[in-house]
Amino acid sequence: MMAETGVLPFVRGIDFTRNNFSDGNFPYHVTDMVGLRWLRLNKTGLDIIPFELSNLKKLESLSLVRNNLRDIHPDVCQLSNLRFLNCRDNKLKNAGVPQELFHLDDLSVVDLSHNQLREVPAGLEQAKNLLVLNLSHNMIEAIPNQLFINLTDLMYVDVSNNQLDTLPPQIRRLSNLQTLLLNNNPLLHAQIRQLPSLVTPETLHMRGTARTVSNFPAGVESLVNLKDLDLSYNELVRVPEALYKLSSLVRFNLCSNEIMELSTLMDTWEQLEYLNVSRNKLTELPASLCKLTSLRKIYVNTNQIDFSGIPAGIGKLSNLEVFSASTNNLEMIPEGVCRCGKLKKLILNGNRLITLPDAIHCLTDLELLDIRDNPELVMPPKPPELMRGAGAEFYHIDFSLSHQLQLAGAAPPVPTEEVPRKKDAHARLRRLRKIRDSGETGESAKVLKGMQQVAKDKAKGLTPQKEEKTEPVKAKRWDEALERPNLDYSEIFDEDVGQVPGLCCWEIENFLPNPIDEVLIGKFYEADCYIVLKTYIDDTGSLNWMIWYWIGKCSSLDKKACSAIHAVNLRNLLGAECRTCREEQDDESEEFLDLFVENGVSYIAGGRTTSGFYTVDEAVHTIHLYRISGQQTLSTDACPLIVQSLDYRYVFILDAGKNIYIWTGKKSTLMLRSKARLIAEKMNKNERKSTSEILTVPQGGEEAEFWQLFGGAPDFDIKESPQTSIEYPRPVLYKVGLGMGYLELPQVDVPQHVLVNTLLETKGVYILDCYTDVFIWIGRKSTRLVRAAAMKLAQEIHAVLKRPDYAMVTRCLEGTEPQIFKIKFKGWDDVIPVDFTRTSESVQRRGVDIKAIFERDRIKTDLSALFMPRQPAMTADEAEQLMLEWNEDLDGMENFVLEGKKFVRLPPDELGHFYTEECYVFLCRYWVPAELPEEEAAEKQEAAGYDRFTI
Repeated sequence: MMAETGVLPFVRGIDFTRNNFSDGNFPYHVTDMVGLRWLRLNKTGLDIIPFELSNLKKLESLSLVRNNLRDIHPDVCQLSNLRFLNCRDNKLKNAGVPQELFHLDDLSVVDLSHNQLREVPAGLEQAKNLLVLNLSHNMIEAIPNQLFINLTDLMYVDVSNNQLDTLPPQIRRLSNLQTLLLNNNPLLHAQIRQLPSLVTPETLHMRGTARTVSNFPAGVESLVNLKDLDLSYNELVRVPEALYKLSSLVRFNLCSNEIMELSTLMDTWEQLEYLNVSRNKLTELPASLCKLTSLRKIYVNTNQIDFSGIPAGIGKLSNLEVFSASTNNLEMIPEGVCRCGKLKKLILNGNRLITLPDAIHCLTDLELLDIRDNPELVMPPKPPELMRGAGAEFYHIDFSLSHQLQLAGAAPPVPTEEVPRKKDAHARLRRLRKIRDSGETGESAKVLKGMQQVAKDKAKGLTPQKEEKTEPVKAKRWDEALERPNLDYSEIFDEDVGQVPGLCCWEIENFLPNPIDEVLIGKFYEADCYIVLKTYIDDTGSLNWMIWYWIGKCSSLDKKACSAIHAVNLRNLLGAECRTCREEQDDESEEFLDLFVENGVSYIAGGRTTSGFYTVDEAVHTIHLYRISGQQTLSTDACPLIVQSLDYRYVFILDAGKNIYIWTGKKSTLMLRSKARLIAEKMNKNERKSTSEILTVPQGGEEAEFWQLFGGAPDFDIKESPQTSIEYPRPVLYKVGLGMGYLELPQVDVPQHVLVNTLLETKGVYILDCYTDVFIWIGRKSTRLVRAAAMKLAQEIHAVLKRPDYAMVTRCLEGTEPQIFKIKFKGWDDVIPVDFTRTSESVQRRGVDIKAIFERDRIKTDLSALFMPRQPAMTADEAEQLMLEWNEDLDGMENFVLEGKKFVRLPPDELGHFYTEECYVFLCRYWVPAELPEEEAAEKQEAAGYDRFTI
């Protein structure tokens, strides 16, 4: 049934990676995906290939990476369109790979790496269209000669990490080979003389193949297209001279050899971007290294290079981004290293560094500076302009003179008045003469000529002729200025409407009139509106019209308005001179009723057409139960609505619509309780517009209303729940793809398995599978077809895969995502960076927004005293006299000293002893006379009042 009505037959590709299909849990409905072209079943726990795949006759790509397969089922050999087969990282043996598999005509990619093969699979030489062959990480000891005789179209061959001691001579027949990987094979006595005959390879890896200068293949300089060469972990004492002739090299790895020096001939590697010579015996780098201007990364770790071993001209490497020279004998590095403006990583740990060049602070793009294990290193001081806090930009303070004077209480400087410039009386004459002399013939020249002519006529005494008086043009009235818009009604009404005498009737549906059959004319629904047109021939023999619009007593506002509007539109289309008459149910005119003399007018309850307005029905809320857990990363998992789901170690949110309950277990942490409270606050504010009530229910304090939602109170003590021991799979994010007649559901690559909201593009539609919840996220700019397809596909995939009964499919629009969905993404409306020392009562009393609380509690500091002019120093006599005066009014003093990050009281025996590295604060209280008005002061000279004032 699903195949007949669903979208599964139109799915062209789907990625089931990380679903659990072990123990026969593979979905049977995959057989309905008859249009499937690619299928990924990576990390699904399969131990046999499902028989359902035999029905996928159009399948072209099959990926079965990281499963427990021991053989490839013969049904796979029946997939005649199969092009790509990836069985990497399984338990395949030679007996489990059928020979018929390689008889498929279109098979071009075979990956059998990371298995248990002891020899090349039998019949592999029959796959004559093979382009990519990967047999790495097996136990193959030899390659048969026949293999490369037939497979001459191979472009990629990987036989690394096997037990090969030689290569067949027929490898020279691979004229199209571009990549050859031979890493970690015991090719000790193999000369590999076939390599020079391969002129097309761009990548050659011979890591750990026991290469020495004596057994290195001769004639390598003929590989003119070689770009990536890996000779690491060999026994080379020097770089073979033939390699210096490979001018097309881009990446060269020579680490873990015994190389003592590099030749100056390396300047031929003009395109080199990556060079690794770590773990060798180098004492210096040649000066010709500075000519490799394309070099971006260089690694010289674990050598014997000192300061003189790095060429002084290394600053010419303008594209250098990484310079790694750890574990060497460096006491300094040349200043030229700091001239590499694009340097991002400078690794110098494990050396003998004493200091670094001052220019190290000028590397603005530097992201990593590793100088560990350099005990005698002293960093150079930063230049003053680079010191932290230098300049007004760091403080974000307005240091302008007017602002600082305003803070200090002084009057702002009086702005100087601008002196008006003298007007040059002769400037206009010079400009006019210049225009006249230039002979311009534009509009300005015509105006100037007219002005000259008027001046001449005035000089001759001629007066211009008086123009005839004309009556002023009278402005049009506002209604006369209106123009009838040129509207096209042909899209609303038929072209031949009103051309034949008789009755015509239209019903209003979705803002537009729809014609109805003649048999239905006069049968009006009470919730609909109609337009009635009568066409007749008048006394002059011309067509004439009469128009009515009928309104049912239960009709909606949009139908009433559209019936009146389209009745006028019909009159304009016909050019009729009649009025449009309004008729209401049970109050029709006799003239209108006479139109239906034969059958009469009948009313039908209800409505036949739909309204154009969106009708909003009150949604029936489904009760959800979520478990809040996690320490560093918050986790919200949906649970079945049963008492057995509760666990006294966690906090649960019971979303019942109008009420949101927060159940806190006895052993739940304060952090989890705070998180749950914040989640509930955000759910109520963003999703319910603060209409729900949040109730905190501690364990043991539940009321009957709470237990009714679970079906009744438990008859046991709530402790650890078996539900919490269930390990849910990691959330999987799919992106819905829609093409011409097909659907695709690939997985989105999530970096480090951490979901972030930047993965969601506004033009796309995504499905987030969290096992207990399935969310459909719809971008604002996504197309309507993709939205509809995603909804249908998510529902069918949800039904196909094994899910708990309480799992639900939730639709999320961009910008209105529920809080439970946002929590799945790191840093999206995060509720973690909060003060977890606050209780739920504190959150309820002071609010949720921490920024608002900080702003409200922020101390307002007046910095005006910092910018006032410094007072002149007083003499010692004046200071002593001032001290005596103030000590007379001293009421008390408290002494504090800074210890760590707090001020503590100073011991009495240390009073008067000051240490240069300590900080002290003295709180003094004085009695000072109150300032009284002059009249009051005269009356109370003898009884002066004293107030207490604290400084």
